[in-house]
Amino acid sequence: MIRIDSFLHRTVLSELIRRWMYHEVYPADADMIARLINFNHLYVSRYLHLFSEGIFQVLYPAGITQRPALRKGDLKEALVVSPPYRNTRIDELIQNYRAHPERYYCDTPFHGVLFFKHGDGIDECIGSSRIKRARRLAEKTARRIIDRMFDNIKKHADALADDRARRLGISRDQLVTPPEEMQDEFLKAESRLLEDLCQGKPFDDDGDIVISDVAGIKMILEAPQQEQLKHILDRFPDCRITEEESHDGRYNATNLIVCYRPDRERILSQPVGGRIQSLMQARGMDPEQIQQAFAEFVRTGEKSVSVEIIVSNYEETLESEIGRCIHEDRIIRQRLTQQYRGHLSKNIEYLMEYLFAFPMSTQRDLSELPIKLWNRYLPDYFDEVLKDLFNIPSDGLLDENSR
Repeated sequence: MIRIDSFLHRTVLSELIRRWMYHEVYPADADMIARLINFNHLYVSRYLHLFSEGIFQVLYPAGITQRPALRKGDLKEALVVSPPYRNTRIDELIQNYRAHPERYYCDTPFHGVLFFKHGDGIDECIGSSRIKRARRLAEKTARRIIDRMFDNIKKHADALADDRARRLGISRDQLVTPPEEMQDEFLKAESRLLEDLCQGKPFDDDGDIVISDVAGIKMILEAPQQEQLKHILDRFPDCRITEEESHDGRYNATNLIVCYRPDRERILSQPVGGRIQSLMQARGMDPEQIQQAFAEFVRTGEKSVSVEIIVSNYEETLESEIGRCIHEDRIIRQRLTQQYRGHLSKNIEYLMEYLFAFPMSTQRDLSELPIKLWNRYLPDYFDEVLKDLFNIPSDGLLDENSR
């Protein structure tokens, strides 16, 4: 169902997600999901660094510098410290930001790298790269599945309405349905889908849901350079543009999806270390096994991956970070305007968050999943699931008898 095109072994991950939605879990899943998420995270970080650095170096042959960024405030500060040009709107945006930086989500976690060019003794921010964090990927995956489920439920509800119209001998557009009856038909269709999931029956599927933006680059380019970028990408080795979309309105930018074939051996030339090594060691693998497993993971995976490139000029980039179309505000609006918010919707969110959180834990046993899509849970239950996953004590402050 879900195909994450920035990852390797995406068909295997898609099948695992499908199985978990039916509560089909295998003993090998604990190890499998740990490799799929942790090794992919490492692979994405390495090829994204090579690709983004290569593109910026071609655009700016005089030289670039890079800085890691751990929160969105690092990016916002880099954008306002030395504007490449000024106008009334840019001055207004920077003034507003300087007056109240706390209003601009500066503490939002951000796994990225900032790129700068040299000019007149000042480093000017020219863009950034970032990997979509596990929680945001879980949220996006859940939202896309929920939208598909909602369409499926509506389709069944419409079929019930069609059947009622046929019994009355009228066409569907002549049917007048009281709101209570429409709600009843929707709930019946929802119950049918839940029963199908519980019984392991396949539901209507319109093909893969594709996510192509786990690896992302934002480039600050004025109009002449934007055309230059396309020519560079056309000539860049092992790279081709597969999609192009222009966004006009509150935020003006061009969105490119690029198919990229990373240099596997160059990626594998650096040994696995850091947190990925620690997590995999906690799962029973020694350092040599980790190196071998990662090499096999890379060499047996798909040859190409997808990278998202968002291109906008400096003023529009400011609008997206501290102006009329702040990225974090758009995320909040997506959460608030989600059409379908029933128990099934919430359970999909829980399941996807658990799926992407499990590899970050040291848990090695996965004999049963804590979420069944057809059950009903309060948020308090899932809070305890996550605490248990990361060995965080529960809220049992008064459990003296447990000693």
